[in-house]
Amino acid sequence: MRMSTSLLRPPSLLRLLGAWRAQDSAEPAYRQLAQALRMLVLDGRVGLNVRLPGERELAAALGLSRTTIAAAFDRLRDEGFLESRQGSGSVTRLPAGHAATPAADPETTSGGNLLNWTHAALPAAPGVARAYGHAVEALPAYLGDLGYDPFGLMVLRRAIAAHYERRGCPTSPDQIMVTNGAQQGFSLLLKWLAGPGDRAVIDHPTYHNVIQALQRAHVVPVPVGLPEQGWDIDAMEAAFRQTAPRFAYVIADFHNPTGRSMDPATRRALVAAATRTHTPLIVDETMVAMGLDFAPPPPVACHDPSGRQVISLGSASKIFWGGLRVGWIRADAQTVAALGRLRTTMDMASPVVEQLAVAQLIDADVGLGARAQVLRDRRDHLLGLIAAHLPHWRVESPTGGLSLWAELPRAEATALAALAESLGVRVAAGPRFGVGGAFERFLRLPFTLDEGQMEAGVARLVEADARLHARLPRGRDSFALAMEADRLI
Repeated sequence: MRMSTSLLRPPSLLRLLGAWRAQDSAEPAYRQLAQALRMLVLDGRVGLNVRLPGERELAAALGLSRTTIAAAFDRLRDEGFLESRQGSGSVTRLPAGHAATPAADPETTSGGNLLNWTHAALPAAPGVARAYGHAVEALPAYLGDLGYDPFGLMVLRRAIAAHYERRGCPTSPDQIMVTNGAQQGFSLLLKWLAGPGDRAVIDHPTYHNVIQALQRAHVVPVPVGLPEQGWDIDAMEAAFRQTAPRFAYVIADFHNPTGRSMDPATRRALVAAATRTHTPLIVDETMVAMGLDFAPPPPVACHDPSGRQVISLGSASKIFWGGLRVGWIRADAQTVAALGRLRTTMDMASPVVEQLAVAQLIDADVGLGARAQVLRDRRDHLLGLIAAHLPHWRVESPTGGLSLWAELPRAEATALAALAESLGVRVAAGPRFGVGGAFERFLRLPFTLDEGQMEAGVARLVEADARLHARLPRGRDSFALAMEADRLI
């Protein structure tokens, strides 16, 4: 299915390009510009089917001649990265045969004795077993009822509402609906808000299961690339206006996979843009407790005085334990009531014992506790390993989350992941977190394994990297190398 066309305006493109031109290079400006634009497409920072600014407009913004812009666009058209139509401008594409086909999910396929380095999750937090004990003790009081409540137990809804209150966002229990994990919450919202052929704006890269859910529902993703830092709200609002999406999905807290966190001013601007364009915002807060360097700002919903623009998704799985399949939706009371009616067509309720256990854990408000320092140490250890053994990779230290987003020098992540698996380590290549084959220069590397396992994983990645480059010819540009890497597997 073809994605909806959106227009990338010059200010947003300039932010994405950054310092694209090497003044001391003998290479002509048009070739440097073509290379920079090509890598933006390959990295997924500029999505597919995005209309670039016109030649005259872009020339004025960059301070170049229109001839230079035309030559760069001609080169990209020859390589298959642009398609131009009369009256429609130049639209981004991937060359024939380069778009990634859906790969087997590395988190679910079998792998024998492989070191599985794809899971960004923690073992159970201290207190989970004790919370289950309290839940079993409290269970008799609920056995006289049917156990079916599509909105969730009131004791848990009150605990979640109080949790939002502590974060500075007044919330009542009737604004909370308990779900079987955040993934079910998103599936409910997707079914309620959109249908086949509708569009949804996503930040790009993003959580891979959301991309898969959109594709299964035949909802067209409209990716808005993340710049080097933060979020591009101008580009977000442009996508809202140009594509009329049914909703936008954003991870504002310790973003998966990049680890970045949205500051309060950007949160306020995002809600304002969504309000102006009447675009519902689904804000995924499943990583909100994963702050390592600072606590997250107040929820995005705090900037929605009407209470009708922002829908928040939360989960007990990341902070407490993946086996606790309990999540929640925070929205206005009317939306929660509508979702409850819809839910009864899919399942009846969440398990009672798990809800009681999560209520106990949320009331205790323990957060990461001592595990935060363990994660900081593992993050820093992994950063040190990469700096020492893979110094040509570019990795920034995330302020939170559970993984590094490692940038490779060339577009070869899929080939590298395949070679690494043959050497005994499974990693998640960047295209899993994008659409249309984007992010071939990235790998997601969780720092949730112990230090010995990470050392073993990096050693195998070093070997895979060496083997891959021993088989690739030198002196080729990034696109040619990407095509060679595809052929290796």
